[in-house]
Amino acid sequence: MEERIFYITVFLSSLLGVIIAFFITSIIRYHRRYVRMQRERITAEVRLLENERKRIAGDLHDSLGPLLSSVKLKISSVEVPDAEDRKVIQQSAKHIDEIISSMRQISYDLLPIALERKGLIEAVRDFVRHLGREEQLEVSVYTMNDVNPHPEQDIHLYRILQEIIHNTLKHANASRLDIGFRQEANELLLLVQDNGQGFSVEKAREHSRGLGLKSLETRTDILKGSIHIRSAVGEGTRYYIRIPRT
Repeated sequence: MEERIFYITVFLSSLLGVIIAFFITSIIRYHRRYVRMQRERITAEVRLLENERKRIAGDLHDSLGPLLSSVKLKISSVEVPDAEDRKVIQQSAKHIDEIISSMRQISYDLLPIALERKGLIEAVRDFVRHLGREEQLEVSVYTMNDVNPHPEQDIHLYRILQEIIHNTLKHANASRLDIGFRQEANELLLLVQDNGQGFSVEKAREHSRGLGLKSLETRTDILKGSIHIRSAVGEGTRYYIRIPRT
């Protein structure tokens, strides 16, 4: 009798173990499927966003730009005898120039032409040059060796660095920012560091400033890479980014 009870107990324990293992496996599979679906959804949304940016940039550059230039040319060619009228025409032409300049900057921000023509490194350097001399931040972009182009990844890396530069300008109170690239056999390494006031990474994730960090992490996750941020108040900030190159 006792032996029968023992076997029944063992059987029930084994059955319970199998049921628990089944549920745990199901939960793990569900979680992995959920994570995969989330990544696919975010990737699709970001790709859609980049395509929309490209379309808008093309419309600004190819349609509105020439149209405004034509309007300016026609306005400037109008001859009027009254001095006040000529002054109005000159002011209007000046305003159109300002609109064209702003529109070109918007078009550039939406789709950096240098990224397609010259590659990631030169596109980042070009973006730094566009910051203007009024920005009290010295940015150094350097490479330790040749970096192979990867158009599908480079647009995301460009946006990541764009976000880091904007965050540095807005929050870091830094005078210098260094951006380094190193190409290895199967991955691209980026080291970005500033000499600013630093911040608490955990607190930044909890509050509104964490939205910028979320964007960095989302883009890095899309690339199946990793990003580690090390910072402390008064000690500047370092970003370590590793992206697999396939």
